[in-house]
Amino acid sequence: MALVEFENLSKIYRMGEETVRALDGVELRIEPGDFAAILGPSGSGKSTLMHILGFMDSPTSGQLRFEGREVSGIGRARRAWYRANRIGFVFQAFNLLPRLSVADNVQLPIVYSRSRIADRRKRALVALDRVGMTHRAKHVPSQLSGGERQRAAIARAIVNNPSLILADEPTGNLDSQNVVRIMDLFTELAREGQTLVVVTHDEQVAAYARRTIRMRDGRVIEDTVNGV
Repeated sequence: MALVEFENLSKIYRMGEETVRALDGVELRIEPGDFAAILGPSGSGKSTLMHILGFMDSPTSGQLRFEGREVSGIGRARRAWYRANRIGFVFQAFNLLPRLSVADNVQLPIVYSRSRIADRRKRALVALDRVGMTHRAKHVPSQLSGGERQRAAIARAIVNNPSLILADEPTGNLDSQNVVRIMDLFTELAREGQTLVVVTHDEQVAAYARRTIRMRDGRVIEDTVNGV
């Protein structure tokens, strides 16, 4: 069973009298354990695709299935549940809260769960250990390098054991050395069976993925398996 299936999926925005077809009949499957990179120029539809993958938006038409369930027309509350329980997000700007410690930032996705505080902290430390950041658990984001901030953000993304990690230009604010470190970390997570989709404009970043999906004008124009 595919983790995600898009069937003839379209997304249309209306801006005054103008109609923008951001996605145009997309057909796509993301299998469990996939490590895919989505590439495309500005306006290609890759950001809209990621928003729908991450339950931040709904399609205008077509079918969307997640873990075998039809989810095309679900409401905001249900989309919020999927975001909280099934999706881990990694952003270009890290999105760490500046006044919280690294450990407290990592706990944020589970802070509203019914688990005890000690259990939440233990889960956060396990996630930090996976990304090599336990020694920074008590630091605040301003005390970290850019690469360390992104590793902390990845720990936050995996703390809830999500079905899918979505990374939006995750290396955009990093130097070349930290790009390699972050992409090596993604590669390691993929080897452990984590499903990852990375949206990027960088061909070198996309080369780390097992699969490259290219978009143009709201359509998937190429879907290839990389030699990795």
